[in-house]
Amino acid sequence: LAAAAATGGRAIIVDNTASDAPAELYESWLAAGAFVATPNKRAGSGPHARYSSIMAAARSGGSRFMYEATVGAGLPIIAPLQALLRAGDEVKKVEGIFSGSLSYIFNTWKPGMKLSEVVHDAMSKGFTEPDPRDDLSGTDVARKVTILARELGMKIELDEVPVKSLVPAALQDWQPKAGEKVGEAFVRELAAYDSEMDVLISEAEAAGEVLRFVGSVDAANGKVSVQLGRFPKNHPFAGTQFADNIVAYDTKWYTPRPLVVQG
Repeated sequence: LAAAAATGGRAIIVDNTASDAPAELYESWLAAGAFVATPNKRAGSGPHARYSSIMAAARSGGSRFMYEATVGAGLPIIAPLQALLRAGDEVKKVEGIFSGSLSYIFNTWKPGMKLSEVVHDAMSKGFTEPDPRDDLSGTDVARKVTILARELGMKIELDEVPVKSLVPAALQDWQPKAGEKVGEAFVRELAAYDSEMDVLISEAEAAGEVLRFVGSVDAANGKVSVQLGRFPKNHPFAGTQFADNIVAYDTKWYTPRPLVVQG
């Protein structure tokens, strides 16, 4: 910070980790006038008291906390929401597909295909974490939902977000045998539950719908959720391709059709 001040410039600190340790320092950095840019979701979805202090430090320090990438990576999701609020719109609901990994899985999975095979395909192409449970659990989506809820003024904690995990209960604490690769071993175990998932996708197809894993912030009713849902085939979420993220803003101005950002 001193070196930046000596040049007449301003420091910017880029946190490209997924660790809680740098987030503990954001408040002091921002209060000292340094900008902070990060895709790290820990500050935005961590304890609300710390989050509030970080935001206050940016204001008092005349600095900027830049965290757009925490929700949509390269897709602008937070900025359009902030622009709507600044313009005076009333945002009633924000919901979307916030996981590229789960987007790929549910865009690929069709009736007649085994979910475990689709998960293996996604893993082999690098879409999932080495342990696919990190994606299928929905925790990462819950962090993003928490960040968006706070943008709308909701004083919510991460553990207050209801998440319906896609990991079968019996596999949530399961561990592979010594020497096994966790991803490959998990997919083999997941295959035992393919028939249960077959029922879900078959029922959706019969109703002319698709399955999508969606995070939702219902600001009008003060509710949030992360879960697998069914959507008509003419719904914007049904039109996603490959590993698209997509978000729909249901507002006073954008009704009956929401503002949609996709990419």
